[in-house]
Amino acid sequence: MKILSYNPGHDGAFAYIEDSRLVFSVEAEKSSKYRHSAVSVPDAFDALAELPDVPDVICEGGWWPGDSPRGGEAAADYRGSDQVIVSKKRFLGKTIDFFSSSHERSHLLCAFGMSSLPKGTACYALLWEGIIGAFYAIDSELNIKKIADVMPEPGHRYAMLYALADPTFDKSTAEFSRLSDAGKLMALASFSKRSQPSSEEKTITSFLLQDCNHLKPRDCEALKNLPHYNVGVEDPEFRNFAGIFSDDLFDRFRVFAEQNLKRGMPLLITGGCGLNCDWNTKWKDSGLFSEVFVPPVTNDSGSAIGTAIDAQFHFTGDPKISWDVYAGLHFVSDGLVDSTLFDEIEPRTSTVAEMLAGDMILGWVSGRYEIGPRALGNRSILAAPFNASTRERLNVIKQREQFRPIAPVCLEDDANKWFACSHPSPFMLYTYRATTDRLEAVTHVNRTARIQTVSAHTNAPLFELLSAFKALTGYGVLCNTSLNFKNKGFINTISDLAAYTLEHQLDGFVVDGRIYMLKTSAHYQRYLLGRN
Repeated sequence: MKILSYNPGHDGAFAYIEDSRLVFSVEAEKSSKYRHSAVSVPDAFDALAELPDVPDVICEGGWWPGDSPRGGEAAADYRGSDQVIVSKKRFLGKTIDFFSSSHERSHLLCAFGMSSLPKGTACYALLWEGIIGAFYAIDSELNIKKIADVMPEPGHRYAMLYALADPTFDKSTAEFSRLSDAGKLMALASFSKRSQPSSEEKTITSFLLQDCNHLKPRDCEALKNLPHYNVGVEDPEFRNFAGIFSDDLFDRFRVFAEQNLKRGMPLLITGGCGLNCDWNTKWKDSGLFSEVFVPPVTNDSGSAIGTAIDAQFHFTGDPKISWDVYAGLHFVSDGLVDSTLFDEIEPRTSTVAEMLAGDMILGWVSGRYEIGPRALGNRSILAAPFNASTRERLNVIKQREQFRPIAPVCLEDDANKWFACSHPSPFMLYTYRATTDRLEAVTHVNRTARIQTVSAHTNAPLFELLSAFKALTGYGVLCNTSLNFKNKGFINTISDLAAYTLEHQLDGFVVDGRIYMLKTSAHYQRYLLGRN
């Protein structure tokens, strides 16, 4: 069965599944479009260009009524763990099935379908995102029963604390928090040095986590006389509170799980809060569940995949797919690299490793782009992991705050030695504590690191590079951050990559093994002098 699906909301995407295999996922923010974009006409043409044949089923994920064009057909809403709509539709001259199910179901089916749990496995699921914060029981027939809404808007309320302290955020008119703020607060929470809140901080927590359908940023005006309101996110006492608040929000869900869920069952985690590596690690270490799975597309980038899985389950009875995280689009060579600005040198992995060991910072492009928001070694900026100054330079290149950490990518066989990680962690979804002070560029202020492990099987080109870097330095570890313009998705064309290198002062870039070095790079010129 051939299934084409799309998510119409922010973090929009098209996904295509054929015979229970994810063939591609085209995400609207990728190819240097703005973060959290909805799908557009060019995205539709990109998806159609990848189709090998007319699909048997077209799927539309559920969204808020009136918030996106519907084209006249009935489609599912945002909520509803059992909401499914099926009809017929004409597409490319053929009558095919049309399928729509709720946004809520898309998250749950995505997590189950991509997990290693066999069909028929009963489990729990936690869906926590901007709007929904609930636990579910999934039985052996894949019947979904909501156990409870634990608290409303966990992702939104979490991001609201950052907005509360940020004087640049206009709280008087905004209806919702900024989608980018949750990740920033996650970084700040690691700076916390105390565990007990003040009485004023308890008041802020109670206000932000109150039980109401929607809390608007302008409602925070009620807190304007309390500490942390517009104090600035660099304030050390606000950073202390960020960690306390993060723990308090997590504990709402942990306490519920301890009191209401049977121990020893598997847990699926989905929704945008599944990108919080600290919370994922706490769930994994809680001892409450036999295993924990978080898909790499846990946020809305996986909703199209989830709806396609739901359709497959509806029509065939099979909710499982095979998939690869590198299921995006191929890189586009939309022009020639300007030879007056860049040197093209002989393509050798050992040369790239030598340059990285010499403190150069390089763009790295390989194969199809990775699905989901995390750079996993196919659209990355790479650098040596040793010096704090490298992290500072990377944050300047990325045009972001200096409190943001840089993640490491590590050989799977070395992960236990350097990060006390004794198992594969291929999707950068958990935190581990560094065992050495030698890796300052990839170690956060609390000595944790959000690692990605790599083997020859999961990413052969990156494995080869890490192995060559280890042969030179003794460490199979590199800095790995996303290759993108500020507030945009991964770069996916040679013209954008060359422009980014010039504008942000990378030393060069590598595209599927081909090495292009910026002639004006001081690091590169020193490298040439050293070889002569």
